Amino acid sequence: MTDLQVKTPLGLMPAYLAVPTSDPPWPGVVVVHDFTGMSTDLRAQADWLAGEGFLAIAPDLYHWGSRLGCLRTIMGDLGRRRGRTFDDIKAAQNWVADHPDCTGTTGVIGFCMGGGYAIALAPGNGYSAASVNYGGCPTDAESWLGEACPIVGSFGGADRSPLGRSAGARMERVLTELGVEHDVKIYPGVGHGFMNDHDPADLTPMLRLLARISGTRYDPDATADARRRVIAFFDKHLRPPR
Repeated sequence: MTDLQVKTPLGLMPAYLAVPTSDPPWPGVVVVHDFTGMSTDLRAQADWLAGEGFLAIAPDLYHWGSRLGCLRTIMGDLGRRRGRTFDDIKAAQNWVADHPDCTGTTGVIGFCMGGGYAIALAPGNGYSAASVNYGGCPTDAESWLGEACPIVGSFGGADRSPLGRSAGARMERVLTELGVEHDVKIYPGVGHGFMNDHDPADLTPMLRLLARISGTRYDPDATADARRRVIAFFDKHLRPPR
């Protein structure tokens, strides 16, 4: 497990790399963070994936300036589905795909805001699978999601956030109508951010306020089930048939 620098069109971007202990080669996975940014939890998510045999890279999308300034750019890029943030994530994808111990096959996983990026990246970006965790389903998704890679999605039934509220049911409907292979599950009584076990030291007062408003709460049981589904999905779509 190591910190590194990834070359992007704007300059060098910090990232965290988690390396499996099993014999290479491994598929690569890009881990896209939530509003918190580079954090103890983000590193733990990458470590979990490495423990399951995936070479996981987690870019720091807040590196370029203040958290608020970067967040404005990130959310604006997400709405347009293009911009600096997509360039940053593409640079991380290329870095891991070109790693000598990677098979060249890549997936993407994102949480909250990062889940929004995971669904936006699913069509036309060279990923073989995407994991969307309480990341929303855009109102115009029907017009561009038809060519998406297979998607596994996890949502909380008690999610009150603008991104996650009702997104699971909509995603299930849209992906079914478009014929995109998927596994979408809504966990009853579970809130937003249920897979992110954040260290309180990583949360600013504003993030703690947003967590209360959105109903964010870590849920170990839902996390265990969602992780099981993600790994089964990634095993199916990122590894060669046995």
